[in-house]
Formats: sequence, C-alpha cells, structure tokens
Amino acid sequence: MAGRFDHLFALAKPSKAFLDWLMVDSQQLREYVPVLILAAVAIAFAFGTLALSVVVGKWANRSRRTGHSTRVKDIAYECGMIPVGDGSSRLSVKFYLVAMLFILFDIEVVFLYPWAVVYKSMLVDHANLIFGSMLTFLGILFVGYIYALKKRAFEWKS
Repeated sequence: MAGRFDHLFALAKPSKAFLDWLMVDSQQLREYVPVLILAAVAIAFAFGTLALSVVVGKWANRSRRTGHSTRVKDIAYECGMIPVGDGSSRLSVKFYLVAMLFILFDIEVVFLYPWAVVYKSMLVDHANLIFGSMLTFLGILFVGYIYALKKRAFEWKS
C-alpha cells in the first residue's frame, strides 16, 4: 500500500535548488531583523509616551474633578502673560518676502558648498568650464539681489 502513494509524496518533496534558494532568502531576511526591532521599539515608544501622558494628565488634573480648580488655573498659559486679543494675527507681506529671500540665498550656499569641496579635484580637467559656470550662477543670484535691493524688499518699514 505504501508504494501506491509514493508518486504523490514525490511531488510534495522540495527540490535541492528550492531549498538552496530558501536558505539564501532566509539569510537575507535575517539582515532585516534589526530594522524590525527598531521599528517595534519606535512604535512602542510612541504609544507608550502617549499612554503615559494620558495617565499623568489624569493624575495631574484630579483637582479639577473634585471641584477645587480656580479660574486662574483654567486659563491658557502664554509665557506668563495673560492672553488678550486674537491668537493669530496677520503678518505683513514683507515678512514673507524676506523669508523667501532668505530661503533663496540659503539655497545658494547649499549649491556653493559641494562645488567648493570638489573644485580643486575638478580643476585639473575642466578649470575654465567650472569657474565660468559658478560665476554665471553667482551673477544670476547677484542680479536677483540687486533687484531685491531696488524694490526695497529688505526694508521692514515702508
């Protein structure tokens, strides 16, 4: 009787190539274990601090539940000042203009730094091209800076 079903079990028997592939795959998956541990710790930390804040909040606010709270304790704390007026006031357009100009010139530094780092090594092969492209870049930014000065973009009171 045992011989009648041997062909069915032969189909279920994995081949050596599949077993080798499975071993390589499991070794590669073992390299992700530290990443999974880090993700589990991060998620546990996030939910743990959230739960801890709820517990501490309930413990700290137990005086409110008993009716011993005062009006002074219930107002919002604004750096020691009594909150008066609208919480969000409108800012001048000049503020946003100066912020955008700061970002523009900050990005300029981000592009200048890698160029300055590799300038010496690339100077041997393409000296004129590298220096010319950087002068063009700085020239365009300088024209923008002069334009901002002419439009009085840097003046707060106008």
